[in-house]
Amino acid sequence: MTQESKTIAIIGAGIVGVSTAIWLQRDGHKVVLIDRAGPAEGASYGNGGVLASCSIVPVTGPGLLAKAPKMLLSPDQPLFLKWSYVPKLLPWLRKYMSHANAADTTRIAKALTPIVGDGLNDHLALSAGTGAEKWIKPSDYMFIYDDRAHFETDAFGWKLRRDNGFTWEEFEGQAFHDLDPSFSPDLNFATRLKDHGLIADPGQYVKDLATHVESQGGTFVRADVTDIARENGHVTGVRAGGETIDCDAVVVATGVWSGPLADILGLDVPLEAERGYHLEFWEPNMMPTTPVMVAGGKFVATPMDGRLRLAGVVEFGGIEAGPSKAPLDLLRRNAAQAFPGLRAKHITEWMGHRPATSDSIPVIGEAPGLKGAFTGFGHHHIGLTGGPKTGRLLAQLISGRQPNVDLSAYSPARFTKAGH
Repeated sequence: MTQESKTIAIIGAGIVGVSTAIWLQRDGHKVVLIDRAGPAEGASYGNGGVLASCSIVPVTGPGLLAKAPKMLLSPDQPLFLKWSYVPKLLPWLRKYMSHANAADTTRIAKALTPIVGDGLNDHLALSAGTGAEKWIKPSDYMFIYDDRAHFETDAFGWKLRRDNGFTWEEFEGQAFHDLDPSFSPDLNFATRLKDHGLIADPGQYVKDLATHVESQGGTFVRADVTDIARENGHVTGVRAGGETIDCDAVVVATGVWSGPLADILGLDVPLEAERGYHLEFWEPNMMPTTPVMVAGGKFVATPMDGRLRLAGVVEFGGIEAGPSKAPLDLLRRNAAQAFPGLRAKHITEWMGHRPATSDSIPVIGEAPGLKGAFTGFGHHHIGLTGGPKTGRLLAQLISGRQPNVDLSAYSPARFTKAGH
């Protein structure tokens, strides 16, 4: 418990928002969760469901600049663009691609490790006593390649994982197929990492966490937030649904929709939607034993409650356009290649928006120039894994405690608008 109980408005009821709310309540604060749709209606619902602690290697690895044009022109590569969106995307894309080098990739991986590196334990600590812990399944996490030569094309990424404390076992040929017979005989090499996990129903998990927030006295408001009230350089409230909700501090955790609110806080965050897709095979005739990343197709297959979820693909096309057919077609082809004979009672499709900062690092901390204004967004495809740690760090900052993590890499100050 802290000395002084505050009222905190948290904008966004995805995994980051509900995690922040729970940790703040445990510190003795009152919380108001505000979301225009409801808990887990965005990326927190449709993600790959893996507690992917080792996912510290950004998309912008060395060599991406050379590979990207070929990838974009091939329907069999997991990178797509809505070409009509390119003019709007270009300023962000230039900044994003400027980090596709070894030095920046190394720096980004080092920054992401404290946020996701202990994801399973972070989720267990968050969900303890909430009713949501039943959805967490500790597991291994496997990366599957065509063969050892294919694995060695990812050597730089695996070196980064090793440098940041991750270890793994390697399985080749029959040893891999003995481990899990679900996979195509064309896939003959795998790495297995321990101490990972999965969420068997990500949407329900976040909803159950939000229910716990309300059971502990938290308030939920379904509304759009249009402004943040301030007095003498300090947050005093938020304008939501035509009313002002008084508060001592505010947390902006609205994922890809955080840009306009960040702008109100004096931040100019280069933020784009990394559009992600999933297919769910309900009551399938086969299941992998653990979550896997199939490296050739850059998709994750996760055994979930009653279904197998395949998630992946990166598409840039903004937040307005509907789903594209090509990424879903690619996921279907990839599923058939990796899991020959996979059948299901029915298959469902989903598309959502991952919040992509131009430097691949989330924006976590207090906004410069406005006391009591905090941000927690921009996690790209690691938001589920990193949500609990992000929420805990924000709760510590709001409660006036010094986190044991150097937060400078995530600082909102790196995006301060000119003149602020």
